[in-house]
Amino acid sequence: MTLSLTLMGGVNPCVIAKTYLSVEEAKQVIFPGKYFSRVKFDISEEIRRELKKISGIHHPLSKSQFWLANDGTWFIVDEVVGKHEMITYAVGINHLGKITEVQILEYNETYGHQIREVSWRNQFIEKDSRHQIRLNHDIANISGATLSCKHVTDGIRRLMALHSLLLRKLKSHDAV
Repeated sequence: MTLSLTLMGGVNPCVIAKTYLSVEEAKQVIFPGKYFSRVKFDISEEIRRELKKISGIHHPLSKSQFWLANDGTWFIVDEVVGKHEMITYAVGINHLGKITEVQILEYNETYGHQIREVSWRNQFIEKDSRHQIRLNHDIANISGATLSCKHVTDGIRRLMALHSLLLRKLKSHDAV
C-alpha cells in the first residue's frame, strides 16, 4: 500500500467536487425576485493593472459574469483558485456599492469547505471599496482553509475595486 502511494507520488486521489448553487439559484438567494440583465464590457489595460495592484490576483477576470438590475444592483459570479482547484462564488452589490451577500457556488478542494459557513461569508456584508477587505485585517481566517479564505477574500477585493473603477459608472442600458 505504501509502495503504491509512493509510485503515485503520494497524491490523494479523493477530490471532493461539489456544486452548491447554480448561477440562477444564487441570484434568487442573494436578490429574491429581482430581474437582472447580463452585461459584457471591455476592461482597459490600465484598469487591469490597477486591479492586479489592488487585489494581488494575476489571473484575469476571463470567466467572470456580470448582471445589472435597473436600480444599479450588481450580481457577479467570479472564480479564484483555492489551494489547487477553482472556487466559484457570487457576490451581490447594492446600488450604494456595498456587498449584500456572498455565496459559494462550487468548491472543488478536499479541505477548506468551511468558507461556505454563513459566519465567515457574513464578514463581507456592508463592505465597499473603501474597506481593506484583507484576510486577518477585517476578514478573519479559518484554520485549515487559509488559502481558500485568502483567495476568495482577494477575489472579492478585486470585484469591489472593479465596481469602484468601472461598474458603478455603467447603467442598465449598457446591458446586452
